[in-house]
Amino acid sequence: MKILSWLWKTVGPRRVGLVVMCVYAAWLVFFYHYHWVDGINLLIHEAGHVVFSLFGETVGVLAGPALQLAVPLFITFRLWRRGESVPAAVSALWSAESLMYTAEYMADANRLALPLIGDHPHDWRLLLDRAGALGSAEEIGLALHLIASAAAIAAAWWTIRLENHGRGREP
Repeated sequence: MKILSWLWKTVGPRRVGLVVMCVYAAWLVFFYHYHWVDGINLLIHEAGHVVFSLFGETVGVLAGPALQLAVPLFITFRLWRRGESVPAAVSALWSAESLMYTAEYMADANRLALPLIGDHPHDWRLLLDRAGALGSAEEIGLALHLIASAAAIAAAWWTIRLENHGRGREP
């Protein structure tokens, strides 16, 4: 416990937070697995299904992942516009994580190994089948994972740059 206290006092909470963010980003890139943040993503995802199912099955199914990806991006944009650069960078990491969650779900379209909520079909199995790309689900999921990995690394890099240049300091 003394080492943590020393780190907190010597390095500072912002730098400790930065290290935690970088470690989390590395974990996402190399070892991603469903975790508590995905519970938040899942809640947003399911809300998209419920709200937009009024506009037909395809729109309702597509709205789940679309809303799940749009909410953290919107929050990131709003924080950035308000000049809250470090919180925006953290939110950008959430956006990357949400994309990673989508990549795993997409890659599962043929395996059907992930547990589903409710009795609706596997979103990406339905969407990729309708697009004629179901056979490429794992490759598309991997490509999306790589894009999400680049986004996670960019979010961590953005935060490091803000901290090193003093722009991340809030008044």
